[in-house]
Amino acid sequence: MSLKNIQNFNYGLEKIFPEAEDFLPLLGTDYVELYVGNAKQAAHYYKTAFGFQSLAYAGLETGMKDRTSYVLVQDKIRLVLTTPMPNSKNKELFEHIEKHGDGVKVVALWVEDATKAWEETTKRGAKSFLKPTQESDENGEVVRSGIHTYGDTVHVFVERKNYNGVFLPKFEKWESNYNPTNLGLKYIDHMVGNVGWDEMNVWAKFYKEVMGFANLITFDDKDISTQFTALMSKVMTNGNGRVKFPINEPAEGIKKSQIEEYLDFYNGAGVQHIAVATNNILETVKEMTLRGVEFLYVPGTYYDTVLDRVGEIDEDLADLKNLGILVDRDDEGYLLQIFTKPVSDRPTLFFEIIQRKGAQSFGKGNFKALFESIEAEQERRGTL
Repeated sequence: MSLKNIQNFNYGLEKIFPEAEDFLPLLGTDYVELYVGNAKQAAHYYKTAFGFQSLAYAGLETGMKDRTSYVLVQDKIRLVLTTPMPNSKNKELFEHIEKHGDGVKVVALWVEDATKAWEETTKRGAKSFLKPTQESDENGEVVRSGIHTYGDTVHVFVERKNYNGVFLPKFEKWESNYNPTNLGLKYIDHMVGNVGWDEMNVWAKFYKEVMGFANLITFDDKDISTQFTALMSKVMTNGNGRVKFPINEPAEGIKKSQIEEYLDFYNGAGVQHIAVATNNILETVKEMTLRGVEFLYVPGTYYDTVLDRVGEIDEDLADLKNLGILVDRDDEGYLLQIFTKPVSDRPTLFFEIIQRKGAQSFGKGNFKALFESIEAEQERRGTL
């Protein structure tokens, strides 16, 4: 997808949240960059299993000496997969991979003015990651800046109104003969961060005061608990609703929660999962399953009473049960969602596939079934 038409982005369901100051403002998610052990092989996986397409490449051939990056695209979603080169003097990439395994380093946010975004956030207390920096080539110029957030995760502000290249300077178009069909993934619906004990309010305050977000909804340990474990969460949103960041922290339980497991294996706070939207979850999940993506198992008994809770839906319940897709309803409609198992050997990063049919919520009615499924996986790993 060319970036010439980026202004035409439509993030599906949008809702204005006047309580958010939105002084940046954020226009949407520009890209998500993962530091990985082998970018070439990871790119093949995301193309094969998730239906991403080749977009851009940077490496030795393009003048990038310290790393290799592959950029994948599917509709409005861009993933960047980056691996350090052995001669790199930048040890941060090696240290990130050694400490965390494959994981999200950069959540890049599209802005009109990256310099202003950096000034506004740093004067409000954000720690600078990247001072405003202009990058240019024959296709124009991009300005990027960045700040630190929870753990080793950073936000990079991207201003590309004066750029017509394939992605960024030093990137060239990635031509590939292997292009599996896309799977109908449309845009990033939300991204969830896991933080340590008693840190949820700290980071909720950060997003409110430093970035002008509003608290959309709060879930306590009564909302998100099972017989054994619990967690708490606050969903933070920017003013136009295009960027939503739920922040999770552990809560006291009889056994080790999924958040504690994540923090142990990721060695700190980080992005737990990326929720990607589709307009046809049945077809998307059916094809992903055929391509080898593993999803959490949902007990068949979940479907015995689900319609009593959510009411009438358009889909055939038997089809949802066959694929393990969850359903929930709020005052504005309903949603369908399903969660993959972790996409690397460490039980850390995973993906959510979501289809919203009016609902603006996050599947509160599914929490118990979902977390019992996660606990079953934890028990198999011996980490519950």
